[in-house]
Amino acid sequence: MNTYRTGIHALPVITLAAALAASLSTMPLSALAQAYPSKPITLVVPFPPGGGTDAFARPLAAQLTKQLGQTMVIDNRGGAGGTIGASFAAKQPGDGYTWFMGAAHHAIAPAMYSKLDYDMERDFVPVGLVATPPQVIVANPQKVPADDLKGLIDWLHANPRKANFGSAGSGTSHHLAGELFKQLSKTEITHVPYKGSGPALQDLIGGQIDLLFDGLGSSAAHIRGGRIKAFAVASAKRSPAFPNVPTAAEAGLPGYEVSTWYAMWEPKGTAKPLIERAYSEMQKAMNSAELKQIWLNNGSEVPTMSTEQFGRFFTDEVRRWGKIAADSGAKLD
Repeated sequence: MNTYRTGIHALPVITLAAALAASLSTMPLSALAQAYPSKPITLVVPFPPGGGTDAFARPLAAQLTKQLGQTMVIDNRGGAGGTIGASFAAKQPGDGYTWFMGAAHHAIAPAMYSKLDYDMERDFVPVGLVATPPQVIVANPQKVPADDLKGLIDWLHANPRKANFGSAGSGTSHHLAGELFKQLSKTEITHVPYKGSGPALQDLIGGQIDLLFDGLGSSAAHIRGGRIKAFAVASAKRSPAFPNVPTAAEAGLPGYEVSTWYAMWEPKGTAKPLIERAYSEMQKAMNSAELKQIWLNNGSEVPTMSTEQFGRFFTDEVRRWGKIAADSGAKLD
């Protein structure tokens, strides 16, 4: 260690880094939150671009960049039903500079994968709910000769095992929504998993697959553009964004209700004031006039659930989806 001398005493030279570390260790957490952020923030999205998570993550990141004065950079890490991105985010430091936008899929994964190297409730701290769009049954209009849900089911009965449906990946809410549809409609459809709903949507539009059980957020623009056909929303009431699309119950398939959702977490160890700051900034962003309109266009209202309420909601979702997965018989290695 370097020293300097005053008379007969040798004293250590305190480096700038050591002084800074000492001052930070004694700084109140509230002051740390006020000084935050001092560099760009990474938002990990565990699916490829173009999917439902992206439909909400990108406008939210853009608005947060304006509010925070630091760039929020989206890092798309797709694969394995969103578990690859979750695994990566779980291993990042809890310093407020890595956010993770997961989805309903992450409540399903524990029931589907026996060898996950992370635990959402152990390795993450919940921040809050981002959006809750319903699932929607959509098809390629050139490949599926049906005008309504009853016609779709009749066509599937007449062509068992000839039609297929895509999903955002095995074990995702899209996958289990398709399995539930098959059970209730007594139809036989082949599942084709993708690495996200974005690639699945592109293949649906291109005619490589017939059907998709998708979150309304990612399908909305393509429904409006006539590139895909919507038969029903899997919710208790119609979406204000698509008032002419009936609910599944109205269209003749009672009991088919599957809502998806997207939410924000940060890695374990993130200080409470930083979580509170993240929640506050998210609420401010989502309640801006611009984002409220985007959320409405994507079939979702702005959630009002607190951080604590979301934590309890997620625990309940793990249980609920676990039962759906068990009933479907679906299981992945």
